[in-house]
Formats: sequence, C-alpha cells, structure tokens
Amino acid sequence: MLSPKLAPEIRTLLEGMAAQNLPPLESLPVPIARQAAHGLDGLTGEPDPVARVENRKIPGRRGEIPVRIYSPEKDGPFPGVIYLHGGGWVVCDLDTHDNICRAISKRAGAVVVAVDYRLAPEHKFPAAVEDSLDATRWVASNAAALGIDPGRLVIAGDSAGANMATVIARKSRDEKGPAIALQVLVYPVTNLSAADTLSHQEFGADHFLTTSVMKWFAEQLFTPDADRTNPDASPKFVKDLRGLPPALVITAECDPLRDEGEEYAQRMQSAGVPVTLERYNGMIHPFFNFLGATPSAQRAVDQIAAAVRAVKPV
Repeated sequence: MLSPKLAPEIRTLLEGMAAQNLPPLESLPVPIARQAAHGLDGLTGEPDPVARVENRKIPGRRGEIPVRIYSPEKDGPFPGVIYLHGGGWVVCDLDTHDNICRAISKRAGAVVVAVDYRLAPEHKFPAAVEDSLDATRWVASNAAALGIDPGRLVIAGDSAGANMATVIARKSRDEKGPAIALQVLVYPVTNLSAADTLSHQEFGADHFLTTSVMKWFAEQLFTPDADRTNPDASPKFVKDLRGLPPALVITAECDPLRDEGEEYAQRMQSAGVPVTLERYNGMIHPFFNFLGATPSAQRAVDQIAAAVRAVKPV
C-alpha cells in the first residue's frame, strides 16, 4: 500500500509502474536487471550542456577503470567532484547517472569525474571500493591536468555510491590523503548487516526500493562468509567519526534507507563534523535520478551544486 506521505507526482509514477506489473528486480537474472535499470532513463530529464565530456580509462590496482570526465567552460582551476553512482553495487553505470553528473558540473562550475567501478556479482566486495579509492587518488594526483583545484576535492555519490563515498572520506582522514574538502551523500546505504529500522518497516515494500531487493543486492555483493559489519561495507560500524570532512547528507522521506542515512549524519554531527542534513519530503529512493519527473530532484542537484561552489580549500 502506498504511503499518504508521497508527493503527488511520485504517487502517480509508482501507480503507473504498478500497473505495468513488472517482475521484481531481484527475480531477474543480473544482465536483465541491468537492462531494467535503464528503463528509468526517460525520467532523467534533458541533459545540462557542459563544455567537454571525455571517456577515459585510468590505472587501478586491478586493471584499468573507466571514467567519464565532465568539464565546464573556461579554464580552471575548478572544484573537482568524484562521483560514484548508485545501483546496489549490481546495476547502473555511467549512462544511468549521466544527466546527474552533467547537472552538477554545469551548475557548480566543477569538473566531475564519474567512476565506472566494477560491479557484483562478478566482482565481490571490496572490488568497487578499491576502484573508487584508486580513482579518487588518480584525480588528486592529476588535478592540475584536469583543471581541478586539489584543495577543493569533493567525494559524492548516491545510495551504494554514497556508501563508498563515506569509506573514501574516512580513508582520506586515516591515510593522510588525498584531502577531501566535502562529502556529498545522497540516501547513503550505511548498514548491510540488517534491515531493522522504522523506515524499512514503513517503506520496505511498494515504494520502488524494497527491503527484498536490498537483501538481493547484498547477496550479490558478498561472499557467503563475508563480515557484513566490516566498516568498509557498513559505515554504521565505524567507531570514530571525528575529523571527517564536512558533509551534505540528503535523504528521502519515503525511502527504507532514510533512517540509517540520518543516523549516520547525526553521529557525524555528534562527533564534531560539520553536517547539513536535508530530508526531501514525499520522495522515494531514487528520486535524485528523476530530474525530468519531480522538482525535488532539480532542487537536490541545485543544493549540491551550491555546496560544491561554496567549498573551502583544505
């Protein structure tokens, strides 16, 4: 049953999807699930124009990593955003999040480097984290050539990508670099060991992202004997959050991941980290991709762009 809290345009969208009687994502073979993720492409809106878009492959510890680099007009140095797409570590890619990255680059006046990290189940945890960290280090090392101010590096992502952004922010603290000036976390996954929050109970069925599909994502990501409380997989279990970069955390009211994202933001605040926490009422996971379907997605991109523009060098 759909929640009365849903925004009208989101309710209409979910009702239309329900009328199609599509099979649950977790019931599909992985290649078909990946194709299904592109079924949302019609909701992503018109692409923001940017001066240059370049597909490259960069070195990583396990081989080359594809990236897509979005650059603004004029010469830098600009803020640099390393963007990690969502999709449960299993689906989505550079194309599903192309309009988001274009919009951030255009509106923030930033170079955005989107990372096409390895996906599960072909590549189990921590493959995606390794690729994302390697890409972040590459961007920092090549900042001048990319037109990026190395003091204004931002790590950003949505859902699974936001999960890995938290890991990179923490490792940058613990390993003395690369310096991260801001972390942007859009409805982050922070606990892959349990689904016991009130938001899972309230919105874990019928509201696009389900508790069932989150379980399926985790089954694809981990080996059977993996420790799902590893802080590199479940940031909820990081003991010390002091000294992390400032954070912008965005959650959706009607998202089963809402509570764990907000809890993580509040823990960072309690540890002295400057945090802006914004809940988008009436929204579902993944409203951020729906730039052509809801004004809230446009507002979220504008909020992120403003935060990136305002980032102070570290």
